[in-house]
Amino acid sequence: MRSQTTPYILMIRPSNFGFNVETAANNAFQVQDDQMSPEAMRQQAISEFDEMVKRLRAAGVQVMVAKDSLRPVKPDAIFPNNWVSFHQEGFVVTYPMFAPTRRKERRRQVIDLVLKAGFQSNHRVNLEFNEKRNRFLEGTGSIIFDHQYQLAYACLSQRTDASLLDDLCAEIGYTSVVFHAVDAAGQDIYHTNVMMALGETFVVICMGSVRDAQERAMLEQKFKETGKTIVDISLDQMNHFAGNMLQVRNTEGQTFLVMSEQAFKILSNEQVAVLEKHTQLLHSPLYTIEKYGGGSARCMMAEVFLPQVSV
Repeated sequence: MRSQTTPYILMIRPSNFGFNVETAANNAFQVQDDQMSPEAMRQQAISEFDEMVKRLRAAGVQVMVAKDSLRPVKPDAIFPNNWVSFHQEGFVVTYPMFAPTRRKERRRQVIDLVLKAGFQSNHRVNLEFNEKRNRFLEGTGSIIFDHQYQLAYACLSQRTDASLLDDLCAEIGYTSVVFHAVDAAGQDIYHTNVMMALGETFVVICMGSVRDAQERAMLEQKFKETGKTIVDISLDQMNHFAGNMLQVRNTEGQTFLVMSEQAFKILSNEQVAVLEKHTQLLHSPLYTIEKYGGGSARCMMAEVFLPQVSV
């Protein structure tokens, strides 16, 4: 039986975190202002990163930290889930990225760090050549995997190509579930993982962003078939990163839904009570990373599901 959660997480400690004009072109969650100097922004992002790692490790989650290289400058290196995923079938998948600056994040040294930590991979799936064709699929930002039922959910956008998702699913044995989601202004939501988070027995999702009634019904049916309790969040809650969560497990088998402090605070008492029936909640302050990077807790974690090397 495939597992939906893992106790092994890869995170990238940033060297040059900052506001990226290229990604802001279609990431409505990013905010640019002059309230914080670039150096103060960088230092605060590192502080927030370190605190999140500390809280994950205190909960018993095994966090592998790779340090971002100083050069070339990669303002979004803190979000590794967009360029790589590690699968329990032994696949390592690398993805095509919309922003040229983000393509520099793909580093063999990072993959090697994971493998040297006691994991093995028998197959590499390289999708980055699609960048030349302007076809993009940004990892577990674009795709929400239901590993137990081998489904790949994705809301389509400039960064999430439906045919490329089908190609990946054919390669790794999953079935794609595509739909459209927009924000309050009618703009495509750039990544699925800002409006949806899938746990073992629940799904947090902004159903209000899925305007097509047939697509909403299709999703509801999929969640029913796969035994997922729906926790519906509002567009306002989504804008506070309440959809950007990830359920992880510790080495003792306890599960945690990881989110930012901002996301936790925007949840209603009723939503918290429902979620706590399924898992423990773990949150950490990520205000600078969220404001200037346009991503939150889920984006910072690349799950490692690879089989471990037998001793």
